[in-house]
Amino acid sequence: DVVGLFAGIDYSSKRALVDFRVKKFAFACIQAVHQNRKELKDQLFVTPEESNTPPTLLLEAVVFLIDSRLPWTCKVVSYLLERNVFTLLRELIVTGKESMEIHSSYGRISSLERVLTLIIPHIGQKPCICPNIDPRWSFFSQILTIPFLWHLFPYIKEVFATGRTSQHYIHQMALCVQNHANVLPHEVSMELPGYACLLGNILETAGVALSQPDCSFEMGVDLAAITTFLLKALPPIKSSRESSMVSDDDMTAGDEVMEPVINRDLEKQITSAIDSRFLLQLTNVLFSGFHLLRGPHDEGPGDKEVAAVGAACAFLHVAFNTLPLECIMTVLAYRTELVQLLWHYMKRCHEIRKWPFLPYLSGDAPGWLLPLAVFCPVHMLTIVDNEEFYEQEKPLSLKDIRHLIVILREALWHLLWLNPTSHPNVGKSVSSPPPANKMLPAEAIQHRVSTVASEVLSQLQDWNNRREFVPPSDFHADGVNDFFISQATIDGTRANEILKQAPFLVPFTSRAKIFQSQLASVRQRHGSHGVFTRSRFRIRRDHILEDAYSQMSTMSEEDLRGAIRVTFVNELGVEEAGIDGGGIFKDFMENITRAAFDVQYGLFKETSDHLLYPNPGSGMIHEQHLQFFHFLGILLAK
Repeated sequence: DVVGLFAGIDYSSKRALVDFRVKKFAFACIQAVHQNRKELKDQLFVTPEESNTPPTLLLEAVVFLIDSRLPWTCKVVSYLLERNVFTLLRELIVTGKESMEIHSSYGRISSLERVLTLIIPHIGQKPCICPNIDPRWSFFSQILTIPFLWHLFPYIKEVFATGRTSQHYIHQMALCVQNHANVLPHEVSMELPGYACLLGNILETAGVALSQPDCSFEMGVDLAAITTFLLKALPPIKSSRESSMVSDDDMTAGDEVMEPVINRDLEKQITSAIDSRFLLQLTNVLFSGFHLLRGPHDEGPGDKEVAAVGAACAFLHVAFNTLPLECIMTVLAYRTELVQLLWHYMKRCHEIRKWPFLPYLSGDAPGWLLPLAVFCPVHMLTIVDNEEFYEQEKPLSLKDIRHLIVILREALWHLLWLNPTSHPNVGKSVSSPPPANKMLPAEAIQHRVSTVASEVLSQLQDWNNRREFVPPSDFHADGVNDFFISQATIDGTRANEILKQAPFLVPFTSRAKIFQSQLASVRQRHGSHGVFTRSRFRIRRDHILEDAYSQMSTMSEEDLRGAIRVTFVNELGVEEAGIDGGGIFKDFMENITRAAFDVQYGLFKETSDHLLYPNPGSGMIHEQHLQFFHFLGILLAK
């Protein structure tokens, strides 16, 4: 009878005095252990079953005093929170965890863990009336930032992950992110920064929290916002294969800035948590209420769907830049409906010509930017073979593919020509704690989208060249005019860069004009400075491709622009008679192209309708097959 022990027979008449004494006593017990923590460090993780040490007796007293069945529990916990009890408990944990292995008892719970287990789920749950405290002294800033917390306290992990406890703290953290609050304590070490430890501990329990029947949509949005914020500050994590390829020789003495190094076990904790199960659960929680079928009066995405798309895309975009791609890309492409869900969202926005603002982007970035940054790389993985693409129309119907081409074409033209940005420095320098800014840098995303959109459009143009499903003009930008053509002939201009990165945006007739203009300016330039050099070569007729490649492949651009004179050598090694005034070179070009494109030579294969395509097995026939292809391109250009 704990109440009777402190209040006697009538608690109600002495409530204020008893509550005051109890909360003072509970705090005094914790404070006594904290003040003597260095002397008692080997006893801080002892269980009550093992020994009645002073820390055990004092902390067990606190356990009795904050039992949820007692009438004063909320007032005692409130008093402890006002005195920054989580800061005191953090210092106890950090001091005692080094000697924890000495006293580890599997299946038993230390008194320190029992205290935390009672306080943590009490806060924020009904009928709790504990006041909100400064986030700097809260559970998530002081305790969740301890490295590998769940290894120290596995029972707390179970308590935190289940029920509404995690939802409460995740929401509190999300509020701090929204308010740009920096609430992290000092680091335990450079390799174990608090923000990374917080991320690892959250992610390790996120799978269980997301799988709970009462896990809400708001919980999914909050979790995505927090992990996005913390992942953004993390240095890029290399895959195990990439890490093994880095040698000591890669670290040169001239390197001015050392990349921050995160503890390998902490990296593993983070990457292992973002697995297929986590990605499936997160996408299910965010998109479970939305349907791919459209209603008769679809007015575009609602606020909830916009929030889901923004949260998912912001998290995945940062994850793509931070985590090894093999951890997440395949799962998104083949085990979720992410491509279909994002496409359903983007298609409706484009049709009504209204893209909702996504709060994760800084500045006045267009609403299509973030969805395309995620959609494009995942969509590229889903296109597998002819049958799926043309016959089964997967992952999107050919009608939708045509719509997608229009969206990507307009977005790419906007990014490269109408509203270009300078190439951003996308590398991350990590400060600790992370910058108190939840916004994603728009310039880096614009650069990313311009790259992946170019790749997707180039891929789709290849498929269209195999079997036409849209007119080639669908890939052409609307704004290619005489000014663009005049600019494209000049190296270093925006138009010239577009011609290199996304030539499909420019109609063939316009590219031909640009090419002719470039030729004319080269001839004019050389006309005033002298003539082109003339090159002479001896070529064996029965080894025409090999001899031409060995002698001509190293020619410079200037030499290639000049006249090429060929002397043929017969099978006896005797030069054939004749002066090359152009006719012998023409004969040479006819023979070398006939030889190179002959299917018997092995560089090309023939379709049923007598069209040629590069032989996938050419490398098994010619060791230098790729160089031969490149050389043939040079000859055709000549």
